[in-house]
Amino acid sequence: MKEDFLHHVWQFKKFTTQGLTTVQGEPVTIVNGGQYLQLAGPDFFNAQIVIGNQKWAGNVEIHIKSSDWYLHSHERDTNYDNVILHVVWEHDIEVMRKDNSEIPVLELKHHIDPALLASYNALALSKTWIFCEKELETINPFVVDNWKERLVFERLERKALPIVKFAEATNADWEAVLFCFLAKNFGLNTNGEVFYEVAKSLPFNIVRKESFDAENIEALLFGRAGMLDGDHEDVYAKDLQGRYAYMAHKHRLEPVHINNVEYFRHRPDNFPTIRLSQLGQLYHSSQNLFSKIIAATTLDELYSVFNVQAGAYWQAHYRFDKESPKKRKPLSQSFIDLLIINTVIPFKFAYGRSMGKENSEELVTLMQQLDAEKNAIIDKFKSFKMVIQSAYDTQALLQLKNEYCNNKRCLQCALGLELLKR
Repeated sequence: MKEDFLHHVWQFKKFTTQGLTTVQGEPVTIVNGGQYLQLAGPDFFNAQIVIGNQKWAGNVEIHIKSSDWYLHSHERDTNYDNVILHVVWEHDIEVMRKDNSEIPVLELKHHIDPALLASYNALALSKTWIFCEKELETINPFVVDNWKERLVFERLERKALPIVKFAEATNADWEAVLFCFLAKNFGLNTNGEVFYEVAKSLPFNIVRKESFDAENIEALLFGRAGMLDGDHEDVYAKDLQGRYAYMAHKHRLEPVHINNVEYFRHRPDNFPTIRLSQLGQLYHSSQNLFSKIIAATTLDELYSVFNVQAGAYWQAHYRFDKESPKKRKPLSQSFIDLLIINTVIPFKFAYGRSMGKENSEELVTLMQQLDAEKNAIIDKFKSFKMVIQSAYDTQALLQLKNEYCNNKRCLQCALGLELLKR
């Protein structure tokens, strides 16, 4: 058993409240169980409880055993001086206040319906992937849909937080912030952090000035990534080296140490050379990119913004100095969808919040129009017969798995609570 089960029991009064007595023998009446704030200090704040003939106002602390009070060193923490009732599953030791008076204890193990305990134990049994995998398809679709909406916006808020912090650090230079986060997502999981550091190392006013020339912006990106170091055979690579050296001197760019990009386990179209060239071409073709993205309200408009391809040299190369069969290398729709999901929508959400504008309906519509993502987590949920039709569903389920299932937060999950009611 975990304390969060007892928190759930206390918060929703899932125990018999008639005839309650403390282990000291005094009758207990719960007027108000208190607020479950999940902050440092006692578990429930501002409770009102009648013990004996005395009405108390204060805090309630909950433990599996009474002795956990000392195990957690609450006797030395002033935050617990105002505890009026110690609620436990099992009482095994007296707990004393600093004035040597005993804290009243309510033992719950004889007041909880065995069926509720059985449901909790069944939910908490370890399964192959997530605890409720065998029961998921039986949950009321109305409950699932409402929980998905909450999960989608939880995930959006989590993604928006670093964007907002970065915007604050740059005095709301949203174009500069977008550049860094777009670079990160162009790099995918493998090269995302490297691309992010490359973008951060370039003052955006320099990107603005140099992006009018496609070769200049490529030289900046490849140069900051350390991909122009050493001897090159191709005229194009040598030209980028010269351009980068000139711009580094012109703009007084300090040398940076950034980890090497990775090619391993990437399809050629995802090579860092191709993605950096596409990023450069995007900024070459679209001035004021942030404004265009914020103004776009439909998928077609966004697809138009991201309608770019790698530079001419990269049509016949995947690496410097190594020619390959000629092939156009545009951003694919699936890749643009990832950019929209992981960058565009969080930016619209963060910017809307900062400007006090409500755009939730627009963002939900965009996600519902995007194809469902394809990955191992989503495949698993499909095998449990979860309804998955769009990126709206997949974003909700990724939040569910990563933030709730992986952390065993069944009692903070609407689906877990629904199963517990049975």
